[in-house]
Amino acid sequence: MQQKNIGLKIIMLLLLAAIVSCRETSTHPPRTIHRSVYFWKSVFKLSAQEKKSIQDLDINTIYLKFFDVEWDARTRAEVPVAQVRIVDTVFLQHKKIIPAVFITNECIQQADSLKVRSFAQKISGLVNAIAAANNLHGIEEIQIDCDWTSVSKNNYFALLSAIRELNPALTVSATIRLHQVKYLEKTGVPPVNKGLLMCYNMGNLKNIKTDNSIIEKAELEKYIGKLDRYPLPLDVGLPVFEWNVLLRKGQFAGLIQNFDARQLNSAAFAKSGNRYRVLADTTLDGYSFKKEDVLRNETSGYEVVLASGKMLAGRLKAGAINVSLYHLDSLTLSKYTSYELENIYNSLR
Repeated sequence: MQQKNIGLKIIMLLLLAAIVSCRETSTHPPRTIHRSVYFWKSVFKLSAQEKKSIQDLDINTIYLKFFDVEWDARTRAEVPVAQVRIVDTVFLQHKKIIPAVFITNECIQQADSLKVRSFAQKISGLVNAIAAANNLHGIEEIQIDCDWTSVSKNNYFALLSAIRELNPALTVSATIRLHQVKYLEKTGVPPVNKGLLMCYNMGNLKNIKTDNSIIEKAELEKYIGKLDRYPLPLDVGLPVFEWNVLLRKGQFAGLIQNFDARQLNSAAFAKSGNRYRVLADTTLDGYSFKKEDVLRNETSGYEVVLASGKMLAGRLKAGAINVSLYHLDSLTLSKYTSYELENIYNSLR
């Protein structure tokens, strides 16, 4: 009987420890996750596999890049480029669409601060024109994407305010980079309804010592100490892409985004970690490489993305958020199982 009581006490102690552990690791009640995905190409035409992924993962929201805005030095004016051409119009009519507009920081810096309202009108007008031409009704939000700095913030924030004034019925959101959270006193907080925290592209791409500039848990941790104090409600964007950084003569020489990663295992390269040294001048997958060039293969590993999501979960204030994967592409998504993608979405609960 005494041994039985001892056994019961041990079980009770283990249960108590488990409860305490759960309390320590779960600092927020479970939140509602709205699953979304980015589409960042210039032609919206989905493959059967991409449509299946959206259906299987129960994704109802698509952040669709409508166009970019760049600075034209010749005309000294901001110009829209890379306007999306939508082929699968009918498919989009059954989804919640959030138009996204990318504006270069140079454009914001160079733009005439006295013509901010005119700039905002051009953006709003083109968004509305694209939506109308493709029968995309019921748009509730527009997202502006710009990696602004302390130098460009006044122009940028004035532009955002003007866009909000012109679109009072819409939610206006802005992408937020990690450095803009860490140094919010310097970079400021954009005058929008909410932000979307981009949890990728966090390392120095051009530094030859960088191991993975897309996402690293240790690097993420450096930036989110003030996240729970950020004054805007935040959605979250997580990466599921990869790319290759070209290093030539010990210097950054370019970014290769559409290189068939299977080529890295060919006899043309000597591998060391995630670096692949070119053994002789060669052309592969349409790219020309010189002997001794190095490709640094950077990926969004499942375990790292999952751990990053869990790390963010306890620091976000919102009870309901959009979690968006970047980006919708059959080749990208094929590198993950449905189970893994489900877990990535759920990591923010």
